[in-house]
Amino acid sequence: MKAKEENIIATKSYAFAVRCVNLYKFLNEEKHDFTIGKQLLRSGTSVGANVKEALRGYTKADFTAKMSIALKEASETEFWIELLRDTYFITEQQANSMLTDCTELIKLLMTIIKTSQGKNN
Repeated sequence: MKAKEENIIATKSYAFAVRCVNLYKFLNEEKHDFTIGKQLLRSGTSVGANVKEALRGYTKADFTAKMSIALKEASETEFWIELLRDTYFITEQQANSMLTDCTELIKLLMTIIKTSQGKNN
């Protein structure tokens, strides 16, 4: 098993979780939003938590299952960011920055899952 610093998905999912926490704090303090922000916080931090669990999985099936959950959480987070953008809670620039990171995580997770399942398409 690689240390977090050596594992791209662990590093990127952790950094994304930190960004989600900071966006949540901004939404609470500046926009007085306590609902959508909490959804974003939950799903956005869950990506990294599931990646961490996957990296410590006992079996290949456990690894793949946890990475699949991380992918689902990343997709949900993408939805919340788009909703925050389209309801003007965050700017287009803020959304694009978060969506770039989220999309990168989704692509990485999809590749990891396909590889772990032995699919090369």
